[in-house]
Amino acid sequence: MKLRHLIVFLLFSVFLHSQDLAILKYKGGGDWYSNPTALPNLIKFCNANIDTKINIKPETVEAGSSDVFRFPLLHMTGHGNVIFDDDEAENLRIYLKSGGFLHIDDNYGMQPYVVAALKQIFPNQELEELPTTHPIFSSAFVFKDGLPKIHEHDGKRPQAFGLYHDTRLVVLFTFESDLGDGWEDQEVHNDPEDIRLKALKMGANIVKYAFEN
Repeated sequence: MKLRHLIVFLLFSVFLHSQDLAILKYKGGGDWYSNPTALPNLIKFCNANIDTKINIKPETVEAGSSDVFRFPLLHMTGHGNVIFDDDEAENLRIYLKSGGFLHIDDNYGMQPYVVAALKQIFPNQELEELPTTHPIFSSAFVFKDGLPKIHEHDGKRPQAFGLYHDTRLVVLFTFESDLGDGWEDQEVHNDPEDIRLKALKMGANIVKYAFEN
């Protein structure tokens, strides 16, 4: 085992079982920092409804940093380009194969860049649409029709795509839904309360699934 791999494995063994999550900072010009109130609101909802004890102030970690191994769940969002260099792609590949989970929520316009960036991490895999029967849609709250529609975007149906390591879902890409906008403070997008609740419940499902699988 390479020294670097050994170091990250040890970090992972120590920290992964914590109940915390972080925002993934990436290169390329996309606004990785968008939706600043989203994760804090989701964390509060999870702590109140699914018995988590997540730090209410999420940290930010860079794709190439060993800090990713401190968190069982990384959240990534934005509107634009995404670039991982070779070292970042390798770091994320090790993280995901070792038990980590990456949720990418398309805030609008990320899809072509996300597809290309994920190819750097898992070059031999294609994103697969999750069936509505996947456990992530019922881990805490039941969504019998799969991913909920939160924002209109291009008017297409919401889709949840995944990448797997062995049989474990390790990457979730939510498209044409925009869960993060639904998690934000109500006055940011003026979403109705029932829509915001759907977004928060689906977010709680993702958190619970990532923490338990």
